[in-house]
Amino acid sequence: MLNVGVLGAGHLGKIHLRLLNESKKYNLVGFYDPDVINGEKVAAQFGYTFYDNINKLIDEVDVIDIVTPTLSHFECAKKAMEKGRHVFIEKPITNTLQEAEELLILEKKYNVKGQVGHVERFNPAFMAVKDNINSPMFIETHRLAEFNPRGTDVPVVLDLMIHDIDAILSVVSSEVKHITASGVSVISNSPDIANARIEFENGCVANLTASRISLKNMRKSRFFQRDAYISVDFLEKKVEVVKMKDAPEKPGDFDMILQNAEGVKKQIYFENPDIPTNNAILDELETFADAINQNTVPVVTLEQGTKALRVALGVIASFQK
Repeated sequence: MLNVGVLGAGHLGKIHLRLLNESKKYNLVGFYDPDVINGEKVAAQFGYTFYDNINKLIDEVDVIDIVTPTLSHFECAKKAMEKGRHVFIEKPITNTLQEAEELLILEKKYNVKGQVGHVERFNPAFMAVKDNINSPMFIETHRLAEFNPRGTDVPVVLDLMIHDIDAILSVVSSEVKHITASGVSVISNSPDIANARIEFENGCVANLTASRISLKNMRKSRFFQRDAYISVDFLEKKVEVVKMKDAPEKPGDFDMILQNAEGVKKQIYFENPDIPTNNAILDELETFADAINQNTVPVVTLEQGTKALRVALGVIASFQK
């Protein structure tokens, strides 16, 4: 078992603490929180060991799980890496691109592993169809949430849209060519609703919408590619896979056949992949343990987290143009 320490005991931090405490792949040593009152309260309520000194906790573990506000991600990760500790960092990887790129250097320098908490990669609906998503040419995503003051310290792009940015980058094998976007601040000082159009070198276009002032929650993505349409509902954990193939010479009575203007006939059929029940946060933490123990590449590397941040910052920069 890997000895692990958690930095940050807020809403998400407490979830990480509970899951790490239950995991058979980690031994939860304790946690650090700069708010001593909160730290002592969490320790008293759940029985976890509270450290009021971040360096002492880092010294006593193999892995540091960083669940602090984004502004402190870099400093926390740097402290851990310089002591040879592996780091799991909640998304976004850091506050600035320069910080993220420096972590990539530190990761190699100190021969440690890092993973970024882009949890939607572990959503069972996405995992069930990811292998079916081959060379998509148009992607549409909607990530809408009801207003919650938590997370409004950053633009909605870094709070919500970055989930879809990372998922898209994981299935589009091409570099980003151009970004156009618009964002509006309604309640917060930073944009609460945003739309972005991301064009890739291979011709793929992604249209993303994110809002944290909606009346209902929605997390859906649609992928269009040659002879296939794939819909992923990240919230309800449902998928819809519609494919086309050349129609048989003698279609069956219940076969769905379409004929285009050129007379080409296609048969429409549906696939229903199994969607297992899982805990995505636990899975991302435990696959990181596997990567460390087996010396393999983490599912969401620091480099991939940096790419997602680069695109997200590109979306934000486009607001001002």
